[in-house]
Amino acid sequence: MQLSISGHHLDITDAIKQHAEEKLSKIKHHFDHLININMILEVEKDVQKAEATIHISGTDLFAKAESKDMYVSIDQMVNKLDAQVRKHKEKLNNHRK
Repeated sequence: MQLSISGHHLDITDAIKQHAEEKLSKIKHHFDHLININMILEVEKDVQKAEATIHISGTDLFAKAESKDMYVSIDQMVNKLDAQVRKHKEKLNNHRK
C-alpha cells in the first residue's frame, strides 16, 4: 500500500502524518487489497479539510470531511472511507456466491 499525503496552505507535520497513518491502518484491517491512497489536507480560513482517494482493484473510493480541527477532519474522513471499503468488500463477497 502506497500512502501519499500532501497539503495545501499547510505544512504536513510528523504528528499529522503519524495520526493519518494510524487511522488508515484501520481500513487496511478490513480490506487487504488497497493499492494506493492519496490524501490531501487543506486549510481555508477557519475550516480544516481532509480528503482522500483510495484506489482498490476494480474501483476508486473518495471521501471528504471538514471541521475546525485537522485531526477531527481526518477521523471523520477515515470513518467515511472505512464504511465505503466495508460496503465494497460486502458487494464483492455477495457477488461471488
